[in-house]
Amino acid sequence: MERLQKILAQAGVASRRKCEELILSGAVEVNGEKVTTLGVKADPATDVITVNGKPVKGEKKLYIMMNKVKGVITSAKDPQGRKIVTDFLPGIKERVYPVGRLDYDTEGLLLLTNDGDFANMLTHPSHHVPKTYLATVKGIPHGSALEQLQKGIQLEDGMTAPAEVEYHDVDTEKNEATISITIYEGRNRQVRRMFDAINHKVIRLKRIKFGDLGLQQLGRGKYRHLTPQEVKDLLASARKTHKVHKK
Repeated sequence: MERLQKILAQAGVASRRKCEELILSGAVEVNGEKVTTLGVKADPATDVITVNGKPVKGEKKLYIMMNKVKGVITSAKDPQGRKIVTDFLPGIKERVYPVGRLDYDTEGLLLLTNDGDFANMLTHPSHHVPKTYLATVKGIPHGSALEQLQKGIQLEDGMTAPAEVEYHDVDTEKNEATISITIYEGRNRQVRRMFDAINHKVIRLKRIKFGDLGLQQLGRGKYRHLTPQEVKDLLASARKTHKVHKK
């Protein structure tokens, strides 16, 4: 059940404020009964909602996975005119928005949707959905440095939760290492700041997993729709980690 003005706005009838005006004017009916007060809730899947006698069709829920490229803004719009992730969604007419963020210089797995409940389940701090990255850093961190990340490390906004960290690749000629790191939080630029804290600056950063969902063979800058089972599995992961961390 959702507020009527929200349902109307999501269906593209008008802005939220304009939809409120339509309700107050008596233009909206739910199951044949006129609604003239705000705060009324309805179920767009089962209730018949009309505006000036015309039925309102609920917006189709979309769940999309993109392999974001470096140099793209994770936003619905950018005042500076830079490329945004929705520029890479040809054929998608519905308004979708990113689930969480990836930095301008970070690439990899990004989810987009128009389902607010789905987005909230995956990003709310209480749910601790794991996200795995490959971080290529300057220098080769000693095992003791990685242990700090595993136990949790002090940042300016507090102690991080323990992370899962292991070597993925080591290039002694370039004096670089690629580290696989799984975090259970979503702080701003968290992975980069964690490696800065152990004095190993991140050169390249790519998210390769969100929950149990991986990029697989999805090409750079490409997208695909999630399967119903993948959506179900992501939500199950959010519920599972919420219960584990709540104990």
